[in-house]
Amino acid sequence: MDIRRRNNVTVTGRPDGPVLLLAHGFGCDQNMWRLVVPALAENYRVVLFDYVGSGRSALGAWDEERYSSLAGYAADVLEVCEELDLRDVVFVGHSVSAMVGVLAAAQAPGRISRLVMVAPSPRYIDDDGYRGGFSADDIEELLEALESNYLGWSAAMAPVIMGNDDRPELGQELTASFCATDPDMARVFARTTFLSDSREDLRTVAVPTLVLECRQDVIAPREVGAYVHAMIPGSRLATLEATGHCPQLSAPEATAEAILSFVGASR
Repeated sequence: MDIRRRNNVTVTGRPDGPVLLLAHGFGCDQNMWRLVVPALAENYRVVLFDYVGSGRSALGAWDEERYSSLAGYAADVLEVCEELDLRDVVFVGHSVSAMVGVLAAAQAPGRISRLVMVAPSPRYIDDDGYRGGFSADDIEELLEALESNYLGWSAAMAPVIMGNDDRPELGQELTASFCATDPDMARVFARTTFLSDSREDLRTVAVPTLVLECRQDVIAPREVGAYVHAMIPGSRLATLEATGHCPQLSAPEATAEAILSFVGASR
């Protein structure tokens, strides 16, 4: 299958500019980046895509076994890079995609030369000496609720994930994005996301990296940002004056500014 159609690849910005590859998180699609793209596109070639099973991707290409592991999503990233012959890419990954970027960079260092990790979490479940923000029971209850009533779960959880109670339209947008995802595919992506443990993978990062966290985020609390920063030597940690787990929607100008500042400084 044609990769561009499979992953609904879109390209904008300066054709001859350095490449920024933007990767969305669980329950989302490339539309989540729309508010930051104009600022990025002024001087960069911006590549967006949807993981198979999300957005306007070719749902017929979805395979449960492949997408039951973060490696399957990393394979999507690398196949998009190969299809477009992208090199020296700045990979910008939101939420679980930050860890997908870590895997992709380790497999293809010639393709991905920098990482921007937006609200990353290598493990959502607390462990000895590690605070991910959730107990194992919390995550199991979350997944059981998602699997028993996906639309109801989306309506209840999306506003919590988004935060910004004073801006209900943001939670409504995330709810609509979740609800537009096929429930069976969402179930697999959710288990892959919330049961993952990528802490050891952080040790493989050998490229300049920005860890971009929010001041308040129930999904990826600041202890997680500090942990990711500590695990990646030479990384930069920036805290946005933003709440919620999706700063590209709630604080797009600050998010774009942080990305551009890092990319410009690391070139």
